[in-house]
Amino acid sequence: MTKVGQRARDFLRTRRTYSLAELIADGVVHGIGLVMAMVAGSVLLTLALVRTAPEVFVPLAVYVGSLIGVLSVSLAFNLWPEGRVKAWLARFDQAAIFLFIAGTYTPVLASAGDAPMADKLLIFVWAGALLGVALKLLVPKRFGRAAIIVYLAMGWSGVVAFQTLTATLPPTALWLILAGGIAYSAGIIFHLWERLAFQNVLWHIFVVLGASLHLVAMYDFAVISRL
Repeated sequence: MTKVGQRARDFLRTRRTYSLAELIADGVVHGIGLVMAMVAGSVLLTLALVRTAPEVFVPLAVYVGSLIGVLSVSLAFNLWPEGRVKAWLARFDQAAIFLFIAGTYTPVLASAGDAPMADKLLIFVWAGALLGVALKLLVPKRFGRAAIIVYLAMGWSGVVAFQTLTATLPPTALWLILAGGIAYSAGIIFHLWERLAFQNVLWHIFVVLGASLHLVAMYDFAVISRL
């Protein structure tokens, strides 16, 4: 076994074994989230392109792609049997979260036009995301749960551009984005509470809830507020 493979397996040993009921429930939650992302995301992109916001179609496509990507990788990782493939999926699962955070910020900050703070924040989140992806793929065990702090810091970095976002986003979209951030943050409690039965399912319920709130926010600022 290579050193890389051994480190990946060691990384997985910190996880407890989930029961069949937990795996089924987790698969259902992921499935609901993934179908929502594909269907609602496709409708969002179509409406934005042909009716309301063609100028932010590409940023929205980045967001929808990152949402589908993170849910797909998470589904594969959580349901895949133990082994070398699962060890690598663990890396991709955590790396995809960095891309998803940056992808979610992309249409929101792109809608702010030429605001300097929005441009700087967009560069920051993407630079952080690419660095995070590299670290998670190359040295996943070195940082472990410290990555959660980085996720939170990146996720809430938008507060530095709060005034800019307040001026450019509809109030409903802004509050939905904040609510989604709170849902993600609250779900981390269950992610860390490993001894709790169905804790992984509860964590992913909060993930899907946060993703749903943010998706509705995208509809609000890119479609509904422009009709």
